[in-house]
Amino acid sequence: MAELAKTEKLLLEMDPGWLTIWLNSPENRNALSAQLSAELRQTLEAVRDNRSVRGITLRGKGGIFCAGGDLKSMHRDGKSASHGDVVRFSRSGGELFALINTMPQVVLVLVEGAAIAGGLGITCCADVVAVTGDSRFTLSETTLGIAPAQIAPFVVQRLGLNSARRLMLTGARFTGAEAKELGLADYVVEDAAGLNAVEAEIRKSVMRCAPNANAISKDIVLHAPRLSDEEMLDFAAEGFAACLLSDEGREGISSFIEKRKPAWAEERDEEEN
Repeated sequence: MAELAKTEKLLLEMDPGWLTIWLNSPENRNALSAQLSAELRQTLEAVRDNRSVRGITLRGKGGIFCAGGDLKSMHRDGKSASHGDVVRFSRSGGELFALINTMPQVVLVLVEGAAIAGGLGITCCADVVAVTGDSRFTLSETTLGIAPAQIAPFVVQRLGLNSARRLMLTGARFTGAEAKELGLADYVVEDAAGLNAVEAEIRKSVMRCAPNANAISKDIVLHAPRLSDEEMLDFAAEGFAACLLSDEGREGISSFIEKRKPAWAEERDEEEN
């Protein structure tokens, strides 16, 4: 079991093989304050290399996912901030989004209420997204005179260049029902109970997959758009070899030949019993 530090702005629930992270700052609609962001980064880094944690769920308390950046703090701190201060602040936010995007575990985001600006950015960093039909989304930064700078690559990654440009440059609003058409949501449900049902099904599916094979597969997928054809051949071949020659790979092939469940699936069955 992973050792997690105590948090004030997050509520952490560790089940066998799965970590649920609740954004728990209802007084500012779960905005990405300095403290919440630091706690989220610390928590993710604590489990990043722990393969006993197979998946991570991100969701928000108080009926809202995340209202984006902490604008009151930005306004207060910006009065005395230098150019360099703001650059470092922005880069720190980008590092958090990149961390979420590249976690070796399966990352599931469940959205109810709203995911605004940086909250939408976090959503775009997930592997699987489920939303309620009445949830609300917008990239509101340009309506406030700022740019959705650090989330831009992840919005493009999830939604494609054309949709990203339109949403960023118009501050357009859309609902959970429209999120699936845009490619943001994989599942659209009625309410929190529906989100719980989706999460249960995703967990069940992920637990059938070998944790290190999932981590390597995700790494390959994320590298695919950035590598040349030749580089991709080598990168994928190295990843495949790492899987096949590992204890995990040998166990998986043996279990198939012997017509039994692999060890990682058997362990899950024992936990459920």
